[in-house]
Amino acid sequence: MILACHNLNKAFGDQIIVKNGSFHIEDREKAALVGVNGAGKSTILKMIVGEMSLDDGDVILTRDKTLGYLAQTQALQSGNTIFEEVKTAKADIIELEKQIRTIELELKHLSGEALDSRLETYNRLTASFEHQNGYAYQSELVGVLKGLGFDESDFSKPVDTLSGGQKTRVSLGKLLLTKPDILLLDEPTNHLDLNSISWLETYLMNYSGAVLIVSHDRYFLNRVVSKVIDVDHGEIVMYSGNYRDFSLKKQQLRDARMKEYLNQQREIKHQEAVIEKLKSFNREKSIKRAESREKMLDKITPLEKPIDHDLELHFSLEPSSISGNDVLSVEHLSKGFDQAPLFSDISFDIQRGEHVAVIGDNGTGKTTLLKILNQVISADSGLFRLGSNVHIGYYDQEHHVLHSNKNIFDEISDDYPTLTNTQIRNTLAAFQFAGEDVYKMIRDLSGGERGRVSLAKLMLSEANFLILDEPTNHLDITSKEILEQALNDYTGTILYVSHDRYFINQTATRILELVNQKFVNYIGNYDYYLEKKEELTAAYAAPSTQSAGGAVSSDASSVPSSDTDTKLDWQAQKEAQANLRKQQSEFKKTEERIAALEDRNTQIDEDMMLEEVYTNSVKCQELADEKHTNEQELEALYEQWEKLAEVVS
Repeated sequence: MILACHNLNKAFGDQIIVKNGSFHIEDREKAALVGVNGAGKSTILKMIVGEMSLDDGDVILTRDKTLGYLAQTQALQSGNTIFEEVKTAKADIIELEKQIRTIELELKHLSGEALDSRLETYNRLTASFEHQNGYAYQSELVGVLKGLGFDESDFSKPVDTLSGGQKTRVSLGKLLLTKPDILLLDEPTNHLDLNSISWLETYLMNYSGAVLIVSHDRYFLNRVVSKVIDVDHGEIVMYSGNYRDFSLKKQQLRDARMKEYLNQQREIKHQEAVIEKLKSFNREKSIKRAESREKMLDKITPLEKPIDHDLELHFSLEPSSISGNDVLSVEHLSKGFDQAPLFSDISFDIQRGEHVAVIGDNGTGKTTLLKILNQVISADSGLFRLGSNVHIGYYDQEHHVLHSNKNIFDEISDDYPTLTNTQIRNTLAAFQFAGEDVYKMIRDLSGGERGRVSLAKLMLSEANFLILDEPTNHLDITSKEILEQALNDYTGTILYVSHDRYFINQTATRILELVNQKFVNYIGNYDYYLEKKEELTAAYAAPSTQSAGGAVSSDASSVPSSDTDTKLDWQAQKEAQANLRKQQSEFKKTEERIAALEDRNTQIDEDMMLEEVYTNSVKCQELADEKHTNEQELEALYEQWEKLAEVVS
């Protein structure tokens, strides 16, 4: 065990953060600290590193073990370049290298015992230098920086001029290079693109020390951690396994507690009804029996009703009208800034009902594309057209759709003047704004609170085409799951940018990846994208390939291998998709028909055992004929099922 936290207690006034909470981290273990926004996860990390005091309890770090901590925000003001800053993580190795070089110069002028003594020191230092991988530390620095999304052209940039997200990435790289025995990481993936997150996952899975992570990235947690520490209304509970295992186990426990609670409530109500009935008889024996039951009832310790987090945020998205089948058509669109192109000559279409995710590295132009479609900025060339009866609802990750000088209530009422005060309050209550909270100023809200106000406006818009820029930013896991459900139930069309791979996997029916200034099209979710990424990128967006159009396509079963296949157009893809859906439907119907006929044959066999049947020759013959007909149909159905299973599996 490398870290142990015993009976932690912390409160801010009446708000209890943690009460008698205990957990531990084993050496080399990878663990996650999870909970809803405001549960106290970051506070617990700060208590562990000593940035915040405990009200009570103990934090014990094993002797001689080192601890490294990454906070959510960084204030780097060192005057160093990016490379110089991360290089400070290797200060010990650099100092060791200086000593070795100094001794090398001295050796030329020494002899005898002085030479032997200095050689002994030299050999000891070089062995230590080699053991610490000193000869490769420069390449290690470059590898970590590139893994975190920095190009070599970025290495010379002063850290003082970087954005908050870039400073956090520099700090993360510096921390990883120091290699402490236990890493405490608070939302390490917040400012990373998909490739950088994937790199960090691999790095942490192979990390020689222990790791404790606070993150809302479920895909990341599923890959990295083997233990989950849940902070829930001041209680701390440990679960073995990754996030998926934890989520399942927690729901099972909650269901069991709810069942136990409901059973107890039923028993209490039953006993109270019996007692009342016995007393109503107004006889000595019945009254004594009622009193006896009352004593038994008094001995029952009432169970607390489990808290249902899903009720904390609840909403649905529904369009007020149906758009035409062709929702968006983009033709030969190009955009760049300062002579640096973001994307060039891209073309794609979106049809009604599609859920399309746009992904790509930071700085490739994903958000810019959404701004062009919402006419916030203009394209350099090309055009786009909206289909008939298309009404856009826009969710902006920077929340420019909100007015900082208004309070929450006015933000809603000014945009939707036909709503009554009660309707506005009910809407805001669904997004966790109740009582006096509705009068908070927009400028004073946290990122998560602004996100919930933007989601409320999105719901009220009743748009049939949602364009969303990083909709899960600042949302806790529970809120993400509720948003996923709302989007999956939505009958309109969705185009969104996201780095949340779990969210993409749950909600996308199609993915557009912006790579090398072109779009590569994947008809499927994130798992399908991972499966096809390498071959489709090589086919359509390799740096040396000059393609005629910006968007290229693939169906779910093949990758084009010739010029003819490369020209596979949108209609052909849609026909392939429709055919696959038809076969899946046929497969399901075949299974259901097989089950129905098999059940009927079982019933016939049971009926034939009945005396009133087997003594009736006419009835027996009817049942025998029916079963024979069923068997013939089943033979054909079994063959059909086998063929369809090959296609849809």
